[in-house]
Amino acid sequence: MIEFSPASVPTMYFIGVSTRQSSIMRVFPLWAEALGHAGTIIQGIDCPLHADPEDYCAIIRFIQSDPLSLGALITTHKIDLFNACEDLFDEIDPYALQLREVSGIYKSGDKLCACAKDPISSGLALQAFVPHNFWPTHGGEVLLLGAGGSSLAMSLYLTNQGHEMDIPRIITITNRSVGRLASAKAMLSNLNPNVEFRFVHCPTPADNDRLVNALPPYSLVVNATGLGKDAPGSPITDSAIFPINSLVWEINYRGDLLFRTQANAQAISRQLHVEDGWIYFIHGWTQVIGEVLHVPMSKETVLHLSKLAQA
Repeated sequence: MIEFSPASVPTMYFIGVSTRQSSIMRVFPLWAEALGHAGTIIQGIDCPLHADPEDYCAIIRFIQSDPLSLGALITTHKIDLFNACEDLFDEIDPYALQLREVSGIYKSGDKLCACAKDPISSGLALQAFVPHNFWPTHGGEVLLLGAGGSSLAMSLYLTNQGHEMDIPRIITITNRSVGRLASAKAMLSNLNPNVEFRFVHCPTPADNDRLVNALPPYSLVVNATGLGKDAPGSPITDSAIFPINSLVWEINYRGDLLFRTQANAQAISRQLHVEDGWIYFIHGWTQVIGEVLHVPMSKETVLHLSKLAQA
């Protein structure tokens, strides 16, 4: 069982796998000062993948009961933590309920609140590099490698009815385990009648290779597995051939990023746009920090914080 000491100053937590390696540990003090919270610190809490549910509950109970613990951002453990701790939250936002994941925890008065910001942050990140009317113009598909919270959130954004016909016609989601695929299918299958979802069990990188190789031109391929950050490696092998004129998104920004290296090796010959996870990192953190510190995150504020982080 994880044990905690009461916070001595206002503290936001980062619940992940290898939090010390994250740029946020250097960036957060600059952001806190810029947002008028110079006395607030960030502290990492590292948990192994698929940790004991009681450990997740211990973390949430501690934040809930400790006056100076303001909230937390969660990566990697979003789904597992939600499943273990759903009953501990006083309020849960609609995205968190729909996705059954939590990316942020914050306090509102005496209430402990859970939110899922990935549909917003992934949407903002996709807007930054997917051209307007990309899907109806070219007819490409989306391949999401991994069936975790990030892929679910992207699916919500990509099939949003407000986009009208600027949506992909086919979204394929793969995963190494069948359980996550079954959960994703139950959640996503009826999102938009104009989008066909496919859920494919791919226990090995070679299985993912076959799907990458079969994609039409002008598609989007996303590494949403955590491989390359939380664990070494890539969800594909060097034998995979990306579809020509396509978009390739490595949603991580740190780690060995082998998937990005594989895509960059084909960038010229296959005319690829290869995107890393930096913008996703910025939006993911600023969305949650805004809730934890109760600070509005306007476009101007996010741009200022992004410049501070880049510096």
